[in-house]
Amino acid sequence: MTAACLMSTYQPLALSFTRGLGTRLWDQDGREYLDAVAGVAVTNVGHSHPKLVAAISEQAGLLLHTSNLYSIDWQQRLAHKLTQLSGLERVFFNNSGAEANETALKLARLYGWHKGVEQPLVVVMDNAFHGRTLGTMSASDGPSVRLGFNRLPGDFIKVPFGDLAALEDIQRAHGERIVAILVEPIQGESGVQIAPPGYLKALRQLCSRRAWLLMLDEIQTGIGRTGQWFAFQHEGIVPDVMTLAKGLGNGVPIGACLARGKAAELFTPGSHGSTFGGNPLACRVGCTVLEIIEEQGLVANARRQGEQLLGRLRAELADNPNVLAIRGQGLMIGIELKQPVRDLALCAARDHGLLINVTRGKTIRLLPPLTLDGREVEMIVRGVSRCLAEG
Repeated sequence: MTAACLMSTYQPLALSFTRGLGTRLWDQDGREYLDAVAGVAVTNVGHSHPKLVAAISEQAGLLLHTSNLYSIDWQQRLAHKLTQLSGLERVFFNNSGAEANETALKLARLYGWHKGVEQPLVVVMDNAFHGRTLGTMSASDGPSVRLGFNRLPGDFIKVPFGDLAALEDIQRAHGERIVAILVEPIQGESGVQIAPPGYLKALRQLCSRRAWLLMLDEIQTGIGRTGQWFAFQHEGIVPDVMTLAKGLGNGVPIGACLARGKAAELFTPGSHGSTFGGNPLACRVGCTVLEIIEEQGLVANARRQGEQLLGRLRAELADNPNVLAIRGQGLMIGIELKQPVRDLALCAARDHGLLINVTRGKTIRLLPPLTLDGREVEMIVRGVSRCLAEG
């Protein structure tokens, strides 16, 4: 086989895996790796969880797809569970995170139309990442994402992440056209940048005061990753719109856009749709993932093991001159370096059997499964420490 038939959108390591179990993966030569990436925050309950395997196998033998021309029982069950956990009211199911964010942006546009705003604006953040479609790319930042794609939709105003004063400035300049704020509670792709304490609460207050929609992109932070079901729960607020994907399907593609209040009532028959979104297989998987997380106490485990991992990394790397900062929440941790270390991910895999991710060139991003235990915390700390010492 050759990769020449694939479009050159990725630069994968020369590694290919044949099987996985829990937090471990095995390559074609039978070598074992500790997976501290989890498919970029996807396999939250680990690889090949027996309850999930059984659910997928049974559903594949029963019914995969009918389309949304008919009622889908598993879709209704999953929507009910997600609204219970989040405090939002209605759900639209997609196939990916980008599609979920597109759904949120369509809700914002409809919300503005109903208010009589002819050219509605959505406030987004510097260094944000919301997806690869033209709409979500317009709401994102960074030259590598936008390079070569000119004339993107321009219905966005960017402000610095965490800067409340900047929001006051754009409110004075564009207040009548602004209909929503779209923000990640933690900016994952830009290096695990965490919103300052109280920032989301201040955004909630601002949006309530101005009748704007607060839309949270929890595609990476949701489904227990930060030590709560959803990152906004650390601040004791509820958004108007929230998007999910990644960990909801544990590898089976599924996305979701949740809404409450006026935002939950905007769509009418024909105003939005999806051929595959919310099919029986994907929604049964989503229900099963949520069951596993509850049964095994994985939200609390993410909080507990995340605190342990963060503390151990800070202690172990305290004297490393190339470490600029270590930050995180739950099992979403970033180690920012002063200088990029060449082939760091390859070194970790090749020499220490540890799979890590490096984002924005010089931030190690750790996103292990929520099933991580104390022994595996030490394995990650040891592998990262040795890699940085060797680099």
